[in-house]
Amino acid sequence: MKKVILILVDGLRPDAVESCGNPYGKELLGKGSYSLKAETVYPSVTLPCHVSLFLSVPPERHGTTTNTYTPQVRPINGLCEQLRLGNRKCAFFYNWEELRDLSRPSSLAYSYYVSGDINTYEKANEMVTENAISYIKEEKPDFAFVYLGLTDHVGHSHGWMGKEYMEACSLSLEEIRRIVDPFEAEYTIIITADHGGHGRSHGSREQEDMLIPLICIGPDFKPGKVFEDANICDIAPTIAALTETERAAEWEGKSLCVSAVSS
Repeated sequence: MKKVILILVDGLRPDAVESCGNPYGKELLGKGSYSLKAETVYPSVTLPCHVSLFLSVPPERHGTTTNTYTPQVRPINGLCEQLRLGNRKCAFFYNWEELRDLSRPSSLAYSYYVSGDINTYEKANEMVTENAISYIKEEKPDFAFVYLGLTDHVGHSHGWMGKEYMEACSLSLEEIRRIVDPFEAEYTIIITADHGGHGRSHGSREQEDMLIPLICIGPDFKPGKVFEDANICDIAPTIAALTETERAAEWEGKSLCVSAVSS
């Protein structure tokens, strides 16, 4: 059984991973299997994308189509609920409060939230990273979700792919480095985004909004291999497979553990 850390950088476009000026982006791609053409769901909006990630179904199935959570008409278990059923220990670290609805009560062993809007997202990213590192070192959860919201905030404020956005991407890569370095020997680490962006917005079917990076680092993923067909709905089944946890019957995604091909 593997332990997993999932790091999500909100609004990180795949073409910014290498072009933001931080060499660690290219280094990450060499560490594991990856795709710079993975797809998110439509609408490419933060909360619907996250709900699809954790429930492995598209928005038309789970019902959340805006940044206001909509309770499911036909509830299905998400990743955290399935991990809890398997007696796995889960922890959340995030700085956008709407993500509180990604797990049901009693499915998390630990949850840390700090407001990006009140503390600034740059500071909140640092606080999330520091708290995650401290907790993971001490408690060694089976699954940890780390959300970094700075890039999306800067994209809306200044525009995607501009100077400020690229600086935010570089800073987020440094936070990722701080997490990867001490834990990559013990944890499988998955790095992704919820959506991309163009101009000062996202949510459309345009490629700039719909494509996301996906990097999987660990013994089940060969360095330099590329996923042929990857979707945000594949992340929960992949984590379930790695942690040897039963997937929910309704999940539509597939495990990526065996789907990397030569680049």
